[in-house]
Amino acid sequence: MKLVIYGAQGIALGAYEAMKSLYPSRQAECFLVSSRGINASVVCDLPVWETKEYAAKLSQKEKDDTEVLIAAPENVQPEIEETLEDYGFHYYRKLTSGRWSELMKLFHAKMGRFLPLDALPVGCHMPFVRLYMARSHKDRPLKSIGSFPSYVFPVQAGAACSSVRVADLMDNQGEHISEKNVNYSELTVLYWIWKNKLCSGGGTKSDRKQYYGLSQYRRTFVLTDDQIMRLADNDVDAVLPYPMPYEPNIHAHHQRYLKDEDWNALLTALEELSPEYAEIFPDILNQRYFYNYNVILARKNVLRDYCAWLFPILERTEELSIPKGCDRGDRYIGYMAETLETLYFMRNADELNIVHTECRLLT
Repeated sequence: MKLVIYGAQGIALGAYEAMKSLYPSRQAECFLVSSRGINASVVCDLPVWETKEYAAKLSQKEKDDTEVLIAAPENVQPEIEETLEDYGFHYYRKLTSGRWSELMKLFHAKMGRFLPLDALPVGCHMPFVRLYMARSHKDRPLKSIGSFPSYVFPVQAGAACSSVRVADLMDNQGEHISEKNVNYSELTVLYWIWKNKLCSGGGTKSDRKQYYGLSQYRRTFVLTDDQIMRLADNDVDAVLPYPMPYEPNIHAHHQRYLKDEDWNALLTALEELSPEYAEIFPDILNQRYFYNYNVILARKNVLRDYCAWLFPILERTEELSIPKGCDRGDRYIGYMAETLETLYFMRNADELNIVHTECRLLT
């Protein structure tokens, strides 16, 4: 039975690369997409077909001999299943975020990069962990989880922009930029964490045993006790999701979401405020791996240092943007921060003990 992969972006590319390395006898012959849109016609030297075009060139017997791996976000997988059924494909399987992360763990371990959290020995001490989950009054209820782990604390993002309340904690309490949520998205919660949770007790020994982080309502870490007990005793500085690969590099990826004017504003802000990072930025952009979602768990002092670096650059980018950030309502700052997170932690990979784990999509 031949194999094709539904999807042509980061999830699909990661699955293809991992399977090619781990299971060389099981190779995909093409990628499928619902429509060409922003997708390239060739990815990883394989053709990218629109589903209707690919279905039209196959007989039903050939379709019955085709297995489709659905490597797309889980929230759109039911719709993809319906599409495949409509076009006569009945043999398909869904790649959940958990299965994708397991593939990445095995793949990167084999390649000797992006160290998995599970590769570390279980420790003896349970550190202090607070993972703040940004959620909005616009979020639909989740079906896949009844309650969050005890270390997860929902925080309403953009609370200053709505009278509806969906969480006990709100990002307009204390020092905040809640009113900027339309541009900053989940980062208004990260700013709230920085100013109200991370700026006390700076430099104390206890900071090294405290871990704070940001997740999204539908993108989050789901950590077991054993995984949490690997943190402090192994001197872990930061936990990040497995990065996704993009073709031909992450510079091409950002062009799908950011206008040239905004990108130039970011480059200028970097050159002004952080020239040492601006110098290596082109090298980072020319590689293929990208940290998505602005999801992170890190030592208190590490996350504090990252925020102190990140937010002045974003604020300066707002000032240089045309139109300025205060005059617009898109989440361009949130997209930029994903790129800056990639820059910061890949630049500091030799100085920081960074590990990786599953970022689960909740539906």
